[in-house]
Amino acid sequence: MHILGIDPGLLITGFGVVDMDGPHLRYVASGTIKTAHLDKKDLPGRLKVLFDGVREVVQRYQPESASVEIVFVNVNPQATLLLGQARGACITALVSTDLPVAEYTALQMKKAVAGYGKAGKAEVQEMVMRLLKLPSLPGKDAADALGLAITHAHVGAAMARLAKASEASGKMGGLYRAGRSR
Repeated sequence: MHILGIDPGLLITGFGVVDMDGPHLRYVASGTIKTAHLDKKDLPGRLKVLFDGVREVVQRYQPESASVEIVFVNVNPQATLLLGQARGACITALVSTDLPVAEYTALQMKKAVAGYGKAGKAEVQEMVMRLLKLPSLPGKDAADALGLAITHAHVGAAMARLAKASEASGKMGGLYRAGRSR
């Protein structure tokens, strides 16, 4: 099963595709979608580039599911709003292709990939390289996206089993849904 990870950003959005065959993961592709060539004031144009870019990645690699990083509020509210719009464009592109979308926090991804929720970018890059047996370090944005795909490969399957078991027992139905818990 091909899993697409998306690390949303208004200037640079990372993507990564992994193939999951049972417990084994295999690297398929990774890269970035960039909007730096557009005027920073052209927000609609930049969002369109992200939307079209994500749809192109989906069309090219035909993933069965996707995972996107959940954005938290940071010190600069304006930056948070812009990042949220970029994330929205990415999610809209994914759901417009009928892909199921899971959401994970950066902490969840870092914990799943590096074993430590406060791991730095370099640690995530190193672990992604090791887990996928890559010949060199992926770029930071691509590594985060691959990390999200890896997280979904491991955590998503477990959460789906938990949700199914909860629904079957009639308890906690709907508590776990695609990487986000209430």
